[in-house]
Amino acid sequence: MAKSNEKITMKGNPLKVEGRCIEEGSQAPAFKLTAPDMSDVTNSSYAGKVFVLVSIPSIDTPVCAIETKKFNQEGSGLSQDVVIASVSRDLPFALKRWCAAEGVDRVVTLSDYKHRSFGKEYGVELPDLGLLARALFVVDRSGKVVHVDYVTEVAEEPDYAAAISAIKKAL
Repeated sequence: MAKSNEKITMKGNPLKVEGRCIEEGSQAPAFKLTAPDMSDVTNSSYAGKVFVLVSIPSIDTPVCAIETKKFNQEGSGLSQDVVIASVSRDLPFALKRWCAAEGVDRVVTLSDYKHRSFGKEYGVELPDLGLLARALFVVDRSGKVVHVDYVTEVAEEPDYAAAISAIKKAL
């Protein structure tokens, strides 16, 4: 589990990452993402909830699919005061189709395809690939970031136990 976005790799090869590194204890940066119904979603959409932003390169890759399904499974045992959102540059239509086909109903899928600001705001922009790096951020009810995990190897899964622990503490 890394607290920095400085050494992210894909299959061992260093990747150029743009955007500021989010620090635990800071206020979550503002974002504007697109929901599967094409509506805009912002931080205020989840005010008062524990909010988990799971940044992934693409839902149609094996590790991203495993990760999203795992958070869907883990999320089913959590309070309804917890919102888990998987964020990628995938089109909202593809996210909706994938969730329906895979039975994912506890994770909200959001897209950065239109506004393209989430990547830089959260330090997960991979400009050479046009994708987002794998990372996760747990935000408490007051909007403060209480857990950061920049996954150093994009092809690996995050530390689920640490994320779930941070979520439960934030409740």
